[in-house]
Amino acid sequence: MKTKSSAKKRFKLTGTGKIKRKHAFKSHILTKKSKKRKLALTHDTLVHKADENNVKVMLRLK
Repeated sequence: MKTKSSAKKRFKLTGTGKIKRKHAFKSHILTKKSKKRKLALTHDTLVHKADENNVKVMLRLK
């Protein structure tokens, strides 16, 4: 079974097996967004527990 190419590009696994993702809303129309908001969107975060199974299926981890 092949991995979903879109998922492969968007998600990375951490050392403990959690899934990292980037924030949305950071690619364009940035002039109206505050510096604080843009800085917060820069940092990676973890995939929510409710979405974790779907992402694992797309990455063929499950």
